[in-house]
Amino acid sequence: MITILLVIHIILAVCIICAVLVQKSEGGGLGIGGSGGAGGGFMTARGTANFMTKLTAFLGGCFFLTSILLALLSSNDSPSIVNEVNKSIEEKNTKEPSVPLGN
Repeated sequence: MITILLVIHIILAVCIICAVLVQKSEGGGLGIGGSGGAGGGFMTARGTANFMTKLTAFLGGCFFLTSILLALLSSNDSPSIVNEVNKSIEEKNTKEPSVPLGN
């Protein structure tokens, strides 16, 4: 289950990166919208920006959800660090002192 969720998480991360890079920035950037560009006849600049904004928000929400699910699932499988520290402290306290204390 964790492996499948992790693969989906990585795919979402790559999709978010691509969606952000394709968006038109204020300076022009790598956006496909605009007049006379490569995608000029495909969608209007306003429609492209609106679609990309919604797509990025959706992908971000899904990424956030998979992050929470991965954190919850991984915390159930691994032991707590507090238990390990307490265990090592108990082992140190049960050992005999190296120097005799009753002189």
